[in-house]
Amino acid sequence: QVQLVESGGGLVQAGGSLRLSCTASGRTFSRYYMGWFRQAPGKERDFVAAISWSGGSTLYADSVKGRFTISRDNAKNTVYLQMNSLKPEDTAVYYCAASRFFSGSANENQYDDWGQGTQVTVSS
Repeated sequence: QVQLVESGGGLVQAGGSLRLSCTASGRTFSRYYMGWFRQAPGKERDFVAAISWSGGSTLYADSVKGRFTISRDNAKNTVYLQMNSLKPEDTAVYYCAASRFFSGSANENQYDDWGQGTQVTVSS
């Protein structure tokens, strides 16, 4: 089990950028597949991006492809989500999640541990 803490959310104008960070406790972070999800008010939680152990393999939702980049630094126990060209529809609470067994999964049920979330608000 890992404990996950997200940071970096905030208020930004449309077209702007934010970088979210998710720092994990524990010495086994590099063995976890990591993902980002988001939940807008009144909607279900949706997949955003996922990354493999090494960072060599990534997966994105179509809605963010070409605008968002997921990366990780295993030496810092941290996974990042760089968000560019933000749109009002990107407004949501963003969660990072860790999976022991499933690489590149968009299925939230395949993730074992979750952070508390960080709010991202994009104004038009």
